[in-house]
Amino acid sequence: MLSPFLPANHILTFAQSLQGGGVERAMLRLARGWLAAGHRVTLILGEAAGPLSAEIPAGVELIERDCQYVGLLAALPGMVASLAPTIIFCPGNYYSSMAAWLKIRLGRACPPIVAKVSNRLDRNDQHFPVAQGYRAWLRWHPSFVDHVVAMSPAMREEAVRMMHIAPDRVSVIANPPTRAPGAHPPGSPPLSGARFLLGVGRLSPQKRWDRLIDAMPQVADRDTRLLILGEGGERPGLESRVDALGLRRRVDLPGYAPDPQPALAGAAALVLTSDFEGVPGVLQEALALGTPVVATESSVAIRELVTSPHHGSIVPAGDPAALVAALDHWLVPGRPRPDPVPERGADSVARYLDLFDRLIFARQRA
Repeated sequence: MLSPFLPANHILTFAQSLQGGGVERAMLRLARGWLAAGHRVTLILGEAAGPLSAEIPAGVELIERDCQYVGLLAALPGMVASLAPTIIFCPGNYYSSMAAWLKIRLGRACPPIVAKVSNRLDRNDQHFPVAQGYRAWLRWHPSFVDHVVAMSPAMREEAVRMMHIAPDRVSVIANPPTRAPGAHPPGSPPLSGARFLLGVGRLSPQKRWDRLIDAMPQVADRDTRLLILGEGGERPGLESRVDALGLRRRVDLPGYAPDPQPALAGAAALVLTSDFEGVPGVLQEALALGTPVVATESSVAIRELVTSPHHGSIVPAGDPAALVAALDHWLVPGRPRPDPVPERGADSVARYLDLFDRLIFARQRA
């Protein structure tokens, strides 16, 4: 006789830090929803300090290890064995090595692992040897991940192709929206009265903010300013670039913003110049506010978000002239702003819980 079905009553997830990434922010929103639905949630962090620490939901069981990635990787199997969660959620590509190590160490005793694809898998920014190794790593995923979650249909197709995983092991579930529709309307933009372009994201090599800074001297409207909200290791190099181009009065890098929506609502356009992305939440936030976007084709999901030239412009990552032309287009005085596009993912929490329950039920029947 089968034992009584045990639902996903204890969800365990993990992250290295809360320094302001979209992966970690989405993880916290999901955890908040799972807690509200009556589930136990354990969050294991290498370090809890960081701009997102204020967003840790009340009720989560927080374990801070005070260690770097390798230390967290080493400690995780023992902690999972002790805590005995019913399901494990791996919040993004960056953390999939932790999922692999859990499977290696715990074997059949490892709870089901659900891994979310958070970034582009078919990378064109990698050199040949690195690209070959990365592709081999992706093909190994079906051996240690029970199920994969892609954030859009195009990302699902990419995951099936790149991971060589059975299609029935990949689901499409969007990230939950930043906030409920109509809640907390944006306040005054940080550059009130000024015409400005906006970038939002970590100051990391992936984001390629240098492309946007380099475009500013070429923009036709020389009174337009640029605001980049974010923090990270690329700050010294970006500030040096601003100084070298004589843009100190036109480019502002004020750091991380807990709530970028006032800036999003007031910007002439939201600009994303990344080499690679997943489904950029900031693009969805901008479109939900009726702000046009300019984005490099950094993910197969970009065209699923920017579905019409009325909402924004998509440019090749390595085409500076196309980027400047797109910026000039949206800076034309009197250019109509797009109609708002509601954010996706209102049912994401429930869909994850349904997936978790199905996986646990299948494991119990096996």
